[in-house]
Amino acid sequence: MDIQAVLRNLKIESLNPMQQSMLEAYGNSTDVLLLSPTGSGKTLAYLLPLVQSLGSAGGGVQAVVLVPSRELALQTEGVFRQMALPFKAICCYGGRPAMEEHRTMKGVNPDVIIATPGRMNDHLEKQNFDASTVSTLVIDEFDKSLELGFQEEMAQVIGRLPALRKRVLLSATDAEEIPRFVGVGEATLCRLDYLAPQSLAHRLAVWQVASPAKDKLETLYQLLCMLGEASTLVFVNYRESVDRVVGYLKSRKFPCDAFHGGMEQRDRERALYKFRNGSSPVLVSTDLAARGLDIPGLDNVVHYHLPLNEEAYTHRNGRTARWEARGSVYLLLHSEEHLPAYVEQEVPTFDLSSVTPHVPRSRWTTLYIGKGKRDKISRADIAGFLYKKGGLVREEVGAVDVRERCTYVAVRRTKVKQLLTLVQGEKIKGIKTLIEEAR
Repeated sequence: MDIQAVLRNLKIESLNPMQQSMLEAYGNSTDVLLLSPTGSGKTLAYLLPLVQSLGSAGGGVQAVVLVPSRELALQTEGVFRQMALPFKAICCYGGRPAMEEHRTMKGVNPDVIIATPGRMNDHLEKQNFDASTVSTLVIDEFDKSLELGFQEEMAQVIGRLPALRKRVLLSATDAEEIPRFVGVGEATLCRLDYLAPQSLAHRLAVWQVASPAKDKLETLYQLLCMLGEASTLVFVNYRESVDRVVGYLKSRKFPCDAFHGGMEQRDRERALYKFRNGSSPVLVSTDLAARGLDIPGLDNVVHYHLPLNEEAYTHRNGRTARWEARGSVYLLLHSEEHLPAYVEQEVPTFDLSSVTPHVPRSRWTTLYIGKGKRDKISRADIAGFLYKKGGLVREEVGAVDVRERCTYVAVRRTKVKQLLTLVQGEKIKGIKTLIEEAR
């Protein structure tokens, strides 16, 4: 495998030291435990040596990757696909019919299955694929999986994979011991610890923002207006609070979206895509977005509610200032709140402007197209259609994300009305479909 070609496909210049160490350790050890902070590139760190170790493509499922959330499953599959290798991977998760996934397995004949623990057990129990060919198990966000109570499901998965020879665990926090059900022995385990504090002080600016009212909605609105088009992730502690904050911001015409576990999967995916492509500068979320999501180039993290503990604080902040980038963190405090004891550094006060700036308007908006991969639609098909039928040029089309049943495309906001008029009634590859602005 040409690693440099893979990195070019991923638009990455070189591996970081953690990824390089993982590449070396993977081939020299039976089992590997990688401890590394959120946002440090763990997905590529294990996928690269994993695909290097695979045998011939199409010979059955060779590796199973367990992840704690649908979002991480989809994200991991996306990275695998971007690597552009001859191997096939599919992701499986709850919230959609298992039979549909089974049909995909038969059609794709995957080499790797990426799945949530419960859904993987469904397929193993029904013998939807031959488990005897699986030699490698990866558990990503292992600590998060334990925290969410997936011990029993993970133990069942491991018990149903009789030919396992290698186990790879990835975690953003250290644990006192690895549970016995994992089957990792100290004698065979290679432990890579990259959790040693690497000072973010020069890259991460932390501010406190005073709210005159206990209800901090107006203070949040003023702060977000000052931050403008910068991508900002606002954390709250409860799902109901997400909906309340988003409702208030939208009532003030501020572009934003909600993200929490109580939402339909398609709505979460749409919100995340709009946030990533820049058409929605603000995402309001519970701690569901604190880990496992790839949100490149995030500028700001806002703690609307103070985190419940130091670990949550660390993971929230880890969404920004990733790699060598810079980022800012804002803690909103009313008069009865104080900085938590675990915030040891001096935190200066961020003064809000006496005149609130205008609500920002993104240069991009997101189109929804009602066809996707199952309709044999590709990114090139979508881009070509928008150029030819929609009258757009390359600079007016942003990220194109082709999903199983639909597609999301970022386009210049100033061109949307004209575009929708031009493509009305037009077909993509001979297929009539719904094309509209994503809400």
